[in-house]
Amino acid sequence: MKQKVNPNQIRLIVLVLFILAIACSRVLLAANDVTPLSNFSAIGAMALFGGAYFKSIKAFAFPILALWVGDIFLNKLYMGEWALFYEGFGWTYGAFALMVLVGYIFLKKKTVTNFLGASLVIVLLHWIITDFGVWVSGTMYPKTLSGFWACLVAAIPFERNLLLGTLVYGTIMFGAFEWFKLRFPALRTQA
Repeated sequence: MKQKVNPNQIRLIVLVLFILAIACSRVLLAANDVTPLSNFSAIGAMALFGGAYFKSIKAFAFPILALWVGDIFLNKLYMGEWALFYEGFGWTYGAFALMVLVGYIFLKKKTVTNFLGASLVIVLLHWIITDFGVWVSGTMYPKTLSGFWACLVAAIPFERNLLLGTLVYGTIMFGAFEWFKLRFPALRTQA
């Protein structure tokens, strides 16, 4: 007796493969250490994509797990050790969870305008939250308003690259998945 394949399972597998592919690309590109492109990564796109296409806790679980596993490899690459966490990871992961939430809320309807708006919002969230963490827990900047401002200004090139990476990778991810949905009706089912 032949068992029927559940379209929800097919969609879930394809979505997870998208997240895994983009997470692997992040680690592989970082291994080449192209400094002018620091932060030109897919983490913003991965957060938006996860929030937009996964439902319930999966929207957060898969992208955050992919980010964490990638960070473990990057810790080995840059720090020379297998570390599960790094200093300040709470700020980064808190910002990332909010970035997923933006995708979950803003991208219920997948339009170019919604994607562009969500991309700007997540970069602003990442900028403020992660740099607040650098400022409040580090020693590089004085604990004054001008110190926080200096921290934010120093991060502008990284956040610009995060925005560009989000736009490029997001266009690829969203565009490819929407194209696959047109070609393969089983992917239209909600996971």
